[in-house]
Amino acid sequence: MPNTAKLFLALGSGNTMLAVLLGAFGAHGLTGSLAPAMLAVYQTGVQYHFYHALGLLAVGILLLQFPCSVWLKWCGWLMFSGIMLFSGSLYLLAITSERWLGMITPIGGIAFILSWLSMFIAILRT
Repeated sequence: MPNTAKLFLALGSGNTMLAVLLGAFGAHGLTGSLAPAMLAVYQTGVQYHFYHALGLLAVGILLLQFPCSVWLKWCGWLMFSGIMLFSGSLYLLAITSERWLGMITPIGGIAFILSWLSMFIAILRT
């Protein structure tokens, strides 16, 4: 198995596990301690985390077929960065109520958009 495929499959499976754990923690551990609005922020982080963790698995599977695709590698790194920046900032915002963290979230959103654009380009170029 090519190393990059293995890397993104590992990142994808690890992040799907983490998204499930963080979702369960939010549903069972934070329900009574966070305001409903902050719980909704946290849940948005979990949703996008999970969607893009599945996207990382797709990147890994595609890299099995196209191991030299630079666009797919960019896609994976942008997707992983988006998880860290978008979902991570929402998790921290919900738990700490530090409003400045909301300024990081759009950077992660842009990383998500660029990751899907990179996948689109990769598919067109193969």
